[in-house]
Amino acid sequence: MTAYVCPRCQVHAPADSLTWCCPRCRGPWDLDFSSAPVPLASLPSRVNSLWRYAEALPLATEIPHVTLGEGRTPLVPLTDTVSAKLDFLMPTLSFKDRGAVMLAELARRLEARAVIADSSGNAGTAVAAYGARAGLDCSVYVPDATSPKKLEQIRAHGARTVVVPGDREATARAARAAADEPGVFYASHVYNPHFLHGTKTYVYELWEELGGRLPDTLALPVGNGTLLLGAALAVEELYGHGLVDRRPALLAVQAEAVSPLAAAFHAGAQELPGPAESRPTLAEGIAIPNPPRAAQILRAVRESGGTFLTVTEAQIRAAQLDLARRGLYVEPTGVACWAAVRAAPRRPGTTVVPLCGSGAKTGLAAPAGP
Repeated sequence: MTAYVCPRCQVHAPADSLTWCCPRCRGPWDLDFSSAPVPLASLPSRVNSLWRYAEALPLATEIPHVTLGEGRTPLVPLTDTVSAKLDFLMPTLSFKDRGAVMLAELARRLEARAVIADSSGNAGTAVAAYGARAGLDCSVYVPDATSPKKLEQIRAHGARTVVVPGDREATARAARAAADEPGVFYASHVYNPHFLHGTKTYVYELWEELGGRLPDTLALPVGNGTLLLGAALAVEELYGHGLVDRRPALLAVQAEAVSPLAAAFHAGAQELPGPAESRPTLAEGIAIPNPPRAAQILRAVRESGGTFLTVTEAQIRAAQLDLARRGLYVEPTGVACWAAVRAAPRRPGTTVVPLCGSGAKTGLAAPAGP
């Protein structure tokens, strides 16, 4: 049986309970879970979803699982050294399906009375879809500035939306208050570590597609850091099992308008000094002024030999149009890594950027005002 552990207090709790945070510090859980090596040669004959990496996944021992056939997204070249992984082609049109399928499977097993999530859109959509697949009763808390298309998609899956006035942090606070009710499963992509064990399949897929190798650099968007931390987990597992001979650098990307982690990293800080100012940005999905896993994110980037980059609103607009003209219609948050990589000096070796969400969810970014 796996267990939750608080990385700060070392408090433990059973992973088959509805607890969602450390009772001492109210911080997010990690998962005490040991993966086994994934045999590369056997993968072509396996199920065509992220559950193909069973040795690396908690919850994989019991079959059948909740699934919508998620994962296995294409990897396409953008330049001679940069490729894009098209995670906007997931069933709900964003990479959040990787973690949401794990949360839905866990909530189903725990027979939760209700499921609650909070999101600026994509995570809530994914939880709503996989909750519907699992027959769960879902409510999704969203900021009042959430894209109408994302709200429409959440509601179409049968989930209730609770629109919260204010920013992403206000939404999270409202959801956490509701999550303390008896019988409620908090499907938090930030607090529940099963989500990170789902997002790590992003790197397992790269490893499989590249024939047992990884690129030299993984560029990753960072708000709450769920894709970056999942990627870091996968890299450590693959390296620890001797399945790769080196670790790629993690290139973390934030919007300049809301970039507390980038500022802390370049100041040499181990933690955030406090919440950052929350300014408007096209990259709404990574506009997180006070990410709960900040210390883990900063440590993961440093240990990889990577760094943080920030992108301006103009760079985001330009990158979205550039990708559209290459045939790839991606939402503004999802183009942040391409915006950063194309503006920065060329890095040695190969780089992969994720295109995390579909432009169908948001449309094109409006032109800058006069």
